[in-house]
Amino acid sequence: MDLAQGPHSLQALQARYGERHRWLLLLSVMLGSMAAVMSSTIMNVAIPDMSTHFTLGQSRVQWVTSGFMVAMTVSMLTTPWLLSRYGYRRVYEVCMWLLLGGGVLGGLANDFPLVMAARVAEGLAAGVVQPIPAIIILRAFASEEQGRASGLFGVGVVLAPAIGPSIGGVLVDVFGWRSIFFMVVPLAMLALWLSRRYVPTSAPGGVQADADSPGLDWIGLALASASTLALLNGLVQLRGDDTVAVALLVLAGLGMVVFVAWQRHLLKPRRSVRTASSGRKAKSLRQVPRVRRGPLMNLQVFGHRHFAMGALVSFTYGIALFGSTYLLPVYMQMGLGLSPSYIGAALLPAGILLAVTIAAVGRLSHRMPPAHWVSWGLGLLALSFALMPLVHPAAGLALLWILVILGRIGLGFILPSLNLGALRGLPKDLIPQASSVIGFVRMLGGAAGVSICAIVLEWRLAVYALASSNPASADLRAFNETFVFLATMTALALLAAWKMGEAPAPPKKD
Repeated sequence: MDLAQGPHSLQALQARYGERHRWLLLLSVMLGSMAAVMSSTIMNVAIPDMSTHFTLGQSRVQWVTSGFMVAMTVSMLTTPWLLSRYGYRRVYEVCMWLLLGGGVLGGLANDFPLVMAARVAEGLAAGVVQPIPAIIILRAFASEEQGRASGLFGVGVVLAPAIGPSIGGVLVDVFGWRSIFFMVVPLAMLALWLSRRYVPTSAPGGVQADADSPGLDWIGLALASASTLALLNGLVQLRGDDTVAVALLVLAGLGMVVFVAWQRHLLKPRRSVRTASSGRKAKSLRQVPRVRRGPLMNLQVFGHRHFAMGALVSFTYGIALFGSTYLLPVYMQMGLGLSPSYIGAALLPAGILLAVTIAAVGRLSHRMPPAHWVSWGLGLLALSFALMPLVHPAAGLALLWILVILGRIGLGFILPSLNLGALRGLPKDLIPQASSVIGFVRMLGGAAGVSICAIVLEWRLAVYALASSNPASADLRAFNETFVFLATMTALALLAAWKMGEAPAPPKKD
C-alpha cells in the first residue's frame, strides 16, 4: 500500500476498505448533501412564524430563503478550487461544521440579522457540498455502476425534501420555528463522523491537495455574486411593477457579460518567452503560461456539445422544478381551497414515489442513453403541467393526484440521468468544474423560476380580477395558464435534451 500521501489518502483508504470504499464514500457525502438539501427546503414552513416573532413583513422575512439560495448558487462555483487546494475531507468537514453551526446559531438567535447570518453560512456550505457527489460518482465508479450510484444518491437527496416539510410542520406546531434550524444538526454530526473514516484527504483524481495551487478568482466570484443578486432582485421588483427592476436586470446582464470576458481572459497564457535554439541565431517562440489564478468557471466545458446542451436542460429543469414546487402548494390552497396540513400529507406519497422511481431508473439506466431518460422525464413533466387545467374542484381531486404523481415520475427519470448525460465523456480534469457549473445553472434557473412563476401568476390574476365577476373562477384560470407556461418551458427543454445525444465513452474510474 502506497502511503506516500498519508494514511487517509484515497489510495490508503481503498487499500483498507477494498471495493466497498467507493460505496461508503458515497454514503458519507450523501448524508451531507441530505443535510444541505433539507436546510434549503424545510425553512419555508417556518417563515410565517418567524415573520410574527420578529414583526417583519413577508417580503423581508422571505430573505431567509432568498439569502440561502443566493449564497448556495454562487458558492457552487468555488468547489473545484477548494477541492484541488484543500482536498475532499477538509472541504467537506468545514462545510458540515458550517451547517451544524448555522443550525445552532439560527435556533438560538434572538435577532433577525443573526438568523440571516446563520442562513447565509448554511447556504455557502450547501453550495460547496452539492457538486461533490457527482464528481465522486464520475471518478470512483465504473460506467456500468454510475447509474446505480446516481440512483442511490438521488433517493437520499430526494427523501430529505419530501419528508422534511411534513416533519417540519409538526415541529413548528409543537416547538416553534427554532426547532427547524436544529433538524440539520444530527445529520451534520453523523456526516462528520463518517467523513473521518471514509472521506479521503486527497484532491479529485487521488492526487495530493496542493496548497500552492493558483489562488481563487475573487474578481470572478464578486462578478458572479453581484450579477446573481441583481438578477434575483430585479425579478422580485418586477412583481411590484417597479422601474428599478429594469435597471437591476440590465446590470445583471452587463455583469454576466463582464464575467464571461474575465473568465476568457484568465484562460489565456500570460506572456511569451523567447528562447534561442542551440547553435543557431534564429529564435523560436515558446509559450509559458503564468497563471496566478484559475478561472472560477472554466468555459472550456461548454466546448463539449453534450455538456452545453445538458447545462441548458439543467437551467430549464431548475425553472420547472422550483417553480412547480412553489406553485403547487399555492394552487392547492388558493385555487382549490385545501388546508395546508392536507396539502403536506397529500404530497408526501408523491415524494416517496419519486425516490422509488429514481432508484429504479438508476438500476435500469444502462439500458438507454441518459439523453433518452431525460427526454422521457421532461415529456412526462410537461404533460403533467399541461393537463392541470382539466382539474376542477367540482369533479374531485383524483386527477390532481394522478398528475402530481405523473410529474414526480418524470422527475425521477431526469434526476439520475441528467448529470451522467452531461458529464460523461468529459476529460477527467474538467469533471469538477463541469459538476459545479451544471449545479450553478440549475440553481440559478431554480431561483429565477420561483420569481418567474410568481410574476406570471400575479399578472394573470390581475387580468382576470378585472374581467371576471367570479373571483374563484378567475383564480383557477390564472393558475391554469401559469401551469401551461411551465409546460411550455419544460417542453422547450426537450430540444436541448435530444441534442445531448450520445456522449463520448465515459472515462475509466480512478
